[in-house]
Amino acid sequence: MLIRSITEADWTAFFPTFTEVVEAGETYAFPAGLDIDEARGWWLESPPGVTVVAVDEETGEVLGSAKTGPNRPGRGSHISTASFMVSSGARGRGVGRALGEWVLAWAREQGYAAMQFNAVVETNTVAVKLWQDLGFTIIGTVPEAFDSRAHGRVGLHVMHQYL
Repeated sequence: MLIRSITEADWTAFFPTFTEVVEAGETYAFPAGLDIDEARGWWLESPPGVTVVAVDEETGEVLGSAKTGPNRPGRGSHISTASFMVSSGARGRGVGRALGEWVLAWAREQGYAAMQFNAVVETNTVAVKLWQDLGFTIIGTVPEAFDSRAHGRVGLHVMHQYL
């Protein structure tokens, strides 16, 4: 698996995954029904942030994507954040872990003091466990802050890790 900066061709290939994840209604509070140009503004980061893709080196298939950069502007810009999406066909193959390790290494190289995830849906237990395995702790949960399609209103974890 190769992790590299996203290209326009990658964005086109990744867009069905973006749509699938958002429309599932279990992990992101992005608006439903975004077209490819509208979705671009929700996923592609501008400097100093970056957006990357995980690509199968043999087939060239885009397996997933991550975006990372400062969590807040100005006086909060020393803390990074990141978001991840993996295609349904690539789940369980270590793509999320590889992307998570990549963004943590990137944030360290950029001199961030920590990484904070603002909204990890508590019923997304696979992601919660992965982030805990990678050193994140849950520092709080906002009750009923996410309207899960399958579970109704559930909490959003704020997760943190010093770098």
